[in-house]
Amino acid sequence: MDAIRAENLTRSFGDVLAVDRLTLSVAKGELFGLVGPDGAGKTTTMRLLTAIMDPTAGDAWVAGYHSVREADAIKDSIGYMSQRFGLYPDLSVMQNVDFYADIYGVPRRGRSEKVENLLAFSNLTPFKKRLAGNLSGGMKQKLGLVCALIHTPKVLFLDEPTNGVDPVSRRDFWRILYQLVRDGVTIFVSTAYLDEAERCARLALIHQGRLLALGTPEEVKQIMRDMILELRTADPRRAAALLRAELTDCSVGLFGDRVHVATRELAATQASAESILRAADIEINSARRVAPTLEDVFVSVLAQEEGGARHE
Repeated sequence: MDAIRAENLTRSFGDVLAVDRLTLSVAKGELFGLVGPDGAGKTTTMRLLTAIMDPTAGDAWVAGYHSVREADAIKDSIGYMSQRFGLYPDLSVMQNVDFYADIYGVPRRGRSEKVENLLAFSNLTPFKKRLAGNLSGGMKQKLGLVCALIHTPKVLFLDEPTNGVDPVSRRDFWRILYQLVRDGVTIFVSTAYLDEAERCARLALIHQGRLLALGTPEEVKQIMRDMILELRTADPRRAAALLRAELTDCSVGLFGDRVHVATRELAATQASAESILRAADIEINSARRVAPTLEDVFVSVLAQEEGGARHE
């Protein structure tokens, strides 16, 4: 039996369709990613699956329970860490953990050992007397995770847990998630970071509430029919802006010091791009074809969805 299953899950707010007939499943013990831009419907999907919100249509089951008919059973079986997890800044790390343990009805017998293990697991033991309000962003996220895990949930939902967190803390956070998966916890995580999506066993790409792609990161990359031309220039931001304006039948993305152009005609596009940049006195350091990344797929698919790419 799947840990999570959604069938034609739909939620509308007036005339706005936030989640549009979403169908997917997540296996037990799987690390699954929900990927999409701001406003794609990620948080609404999370709220539907965690039984916080009822769907307008469709069904969902989590840990074997129906999200509407058995909502209380779902809430007892899951951990949920929202974008603004409710830590109490004037309580210490230990007091926050104890508070959530009381909320979840964690028995006093054996609680201390469980708390100590979770704090050690997340490297928070040295900070258990520190006020939560005085923690760094990454440490707050780890404390939120500890609080969400205190009742040993079968399924863990994380809504953009590393948003705004520094790269080192993001890496540490994902190390913790990998260990949880090894321990048999099913994790459903939403993210706008494409490098994080690569870490998931499978992922779903959504936009405007609709499922655009579903599968392993490699399978999702295969929906990309365009080739990727990578250009390194002395002024990548200006180069990307120029190419977006001139190469209207291509999708153009900026990746640090690299510009990626998605095209069906590699040679012709490369010639045009080099001509455009040279005319603007932008030095080209290199131009080559590269394999598409998830971010390339993301940029290209969204451009097509918004009518900014070539129509067949």
